[in-house]
Amino acid sequence: MPENYRSSGVWDSKECVLVLIDYQPGVMSYIRSQDPKAAELNARYLAKAALAFDIPIILSTVGVQLGVNQPTIASLRAEIPQVPEIDRSSMDSWGDKGFVDAVKKTGRKRLVMSGILTEVCLAYPTVAALRDGYEVCIVTDAAGGATRESHDVAVLRMIQAGAVPNTTVATITEWFRDWAGPLAPAARKLIIPFLAEIAMQEDIYPRTEIAKAAEARAAEARAAAQTQVGAPR
Repeated sequence: MPENYRSSGVWDSKECVLVLIDYQPGVMSYIRSQDPKAAELNARYLAKAALAFDIPIILSTVGVQLGVNQPTIASLRAEIPQVPEIDRSSMDSWGDKGFVDAVKKTGRKRLVMSGILTEVCLAYPTVAALRDGYEVCIVTDAAGGATRESHDVAVLRMIQAGAVPNTTVATITEWFRDWAGPLAPAARKLIIPFLAEIAMQEDIYPRTEIAKAAEARAAEARAAAQTQVGAPR
């Protein structure tokens, strides 16, 4: 990148590449920093938006050819069936020639990245790409760590190295930015169902947990009542 280069500060869709790293069943099972279903939903809509806005997509996996891991989760794969998986053996995808060549082939220098786990699969290539002169935006709510602390510390590490943090909804809206612009028709088809799925997920999960807690309290009350009935008078 030229020394006199200055970012516009706005992540225009025409300048970006979407990089999704290691959304695989076995890897995602380690997420504890947030609900894995939330990371899955956000990654899926990032992919849908990238397709709709003509943004190149890089999809990476680890250990599939070695028989260690499974391919990309079905829900994400269904959104981007034509995007090839770039499988590797290294923890750092930026250390894989095929991965870096795919990024270079796009001709773009602004990488919007997310992946599982945050502290490894996302952090390593992010700091490496920054070192090599790329700009990197990390979509933190489409990523997940083994613990909340490991996720948060990884995000801090990437920010310290120069990455720009963002969220899924903010990234998608930044890509199109204008309800009267050329990308607005595609954006409308994305945003409304996305917000509906978010609402469903955030509503159903608490109600399920509330129901479980209420059932547990009722069981405790029944047990206490039985104890009182059987106690000597």
